[in-house]
Order: sequence, then structure tokens, then C-alpha cells
Amino acid sequence: MTLSQAIIDRILELQQERKITTNKLATLSGLAQPTVRDVLYGVSKAPKINTLLHICEGLNINLREFFNDSIFDNVVDEENDDEL
Repeated sequence: MTLSQAIIDRILELQQERKITTNKLATLSGLAQPTVRDVLYGVSKAPKINTLLHICEGLNINLREFFNDSIFDNVVDEENDDEL
């Protein structure tokens, strides 16, 4: 799985757990709705860590909690499919 897909899947999982929509996540994160949507639809292939920080704040977790998931164990680089 690519890193960007793992990030998308993790955000969607956390949204589902908290029963919040993308619009609500954008509001809670203090980000524009198109910014969050671009991350979730894969338009933003490499979201800035600052954007992820805001999303984590909206989900009421920190970056460590976000990345502390087995989904990130075997991610690959989008450009050359090398495992990270």
C-alpha cells in the first residue's frame, strides 16, 4: 500500500469511529473543506505534515497516535514502489 493511501485509509477509519463527516472534520481541524477533501481523494499525494497535524487536532489525537497503526507497517513509496 502506498503511503498516501495509508494516510487516506487511516483518516477515514478515524472519521468513521468518531462518526464525523469530511465537512465536520474540516471545521474541527480549522482547515478549508477543499483541503481535507483533496487529502481524502488523493489529489494531494503528499500532504504536508502541518496539514496532518491540523487533521489530528480535529480528530482529537496527536501525530504519534495517528501513525501508530499497523496500516503504516509496510507502506511503499508512490514513485518507485520501494518499501519505506
